[in-house]
Amino acid sequence: MKDNFWLTVAALSGVPFIMVLGNSLLIPVLPDIKNALNLQAIEVSLLITLFSLPAGLIIPVAGFLSDHFGRKVVIIPATIIYGLGGLIAAFGAIFLKEHVFSVILAGRVLQGIGAAGTAPIAMALCSDLYQGRERSRSLGAIESSNGLGKVVSPVLGAAIGMITWYAAFVFFPAIVIPVVIGMWLLVKEPEAGRTQQKLSEYLKSVVTIFKNKAKLLLSSYLAGAVVLMVLFGVLFYLSEYLEQQFGLDGVKKGLVLAIPVLFMSATSFATGFIIKKKKTLMKALVVAGLAIMTAALAFLPLAGGVILYFVAISIVGIGTGMTLPCLNNLITSAASKEERGMITSLYGSVRFFGVAFGPPLYGFLMAKSIKLMFWSSAALALVTALIALFLIKPQKGAQTGEQGAMEAKKQPGQTLRQPIPAPAKKPGR
Repeated sequence: MKDNFWLTVAALSGVPFIMVLGNSLLIPVLPDIKNALNLQAIEVSLLITLFSLPAGLIIPVAGFLSDHFGRKVVIIPATIIYGLGGLIAAFGAIFLKEHVFSVILAGRVLQGIGAAGTAPIAMALCSDLYQGRERSRSLGAIESSNGLGKVVSPVLGAAIGMITWYAAFVFFPAIVIPVVIGMWLLVKEPEAGRTQQKLSEYLKSVVTIFKNKAKLLLSSYLAGAVVLMVLFGVLFYLSEYLEQQFGLDGVKKGLVLAIPVLFMSATSFATGFIIKKKKTLMKALVVAGLAIMTAALAFLPLAGGVILYFVAISIVGIGTGMTLPCLNNLITSAASKEERGMITSLYGSVRFFGVAFGPPLYGFLMAKSIKLMFWSSAALALVTALIALFLIKPQKGAQTGEQGAMEAKKQPGQTLRQPIPAPAKKPGR
């Protein structure tokens, strides 16, 4: 059973792994793309933004479809669309002489649409399959694979970029194939739990969950968006900084970029083992992770040397790794199976919006002041930590998220243990 668990988790973890490559793989080659196509910094940042924005907008639709028709029915076609977007971008880069950048951006938009049905739905599927310790471990592995993708992608992107600046676009469709096969063969989705509600009833039930758990959900959504906006903003800045300040390029730059994300990935995996079902501990780690990020970001402009600089950036990664697995658990446990796809997908949306706005925002702040960039990031992380401290209120006792969702829906006078009996049929009917 344990072997089956890890095989299934490995297959599911491939989904966020390739999704995160969609942005992280390009970060080390963005300067090369900018030079090859004679672009401005704000223009090249569109390669990140026009991937993440469509994903953020389409994710709720993907969540709704997954609640109605099943998770795999959404994940597998979405992954294939993601690969096709890479093919279109590669085609434009290789064969076109005019409007190259426009075609690449079109491919990125299509990739973003495909990405909408990947990682957030995989998180929902994990929660459908497992409970308790297995759920926290599987979601920790999901977040860790997301982080591992960020660790591997700078090195991989830099190595692929040494072939040519557009080689990364060719890589996307190739990496999709084993993930689709793994999802198809190794992941057995439970048949029960698909909602049979009409759209209006379904939306009402989602609204009911938000009414009952608005503070938890909205503060968790904000924390996820802020953490990823800061992480991708810092990586975007770091890519330019390493090239301009130290002349680092290629695999060397990729290895240095991987340092903070390696710390994030390792911390995410460890956090998944620690938290289990302890929701009070999850809240404490969210607040602590954001506080650690605040301190490291505030210190960065004062760092007196390269070693201190990268220690501080690595601490930002540790804070991120403490925060995200806990948010994943809190959010996926806040709803029953029938609405989990939507609740989790909305969380995926705000995460993508965070990633979308990170690079252009940091590009703008870099032009103004590096100190302003880091200190405003520290202030935002601090405010988010305080919001999490006061608004995330884990349920006391051993009640699970599914039970809480059922409690929110039941009518006055009902109990979970003693459901209202159906009226007896009258004779003759």
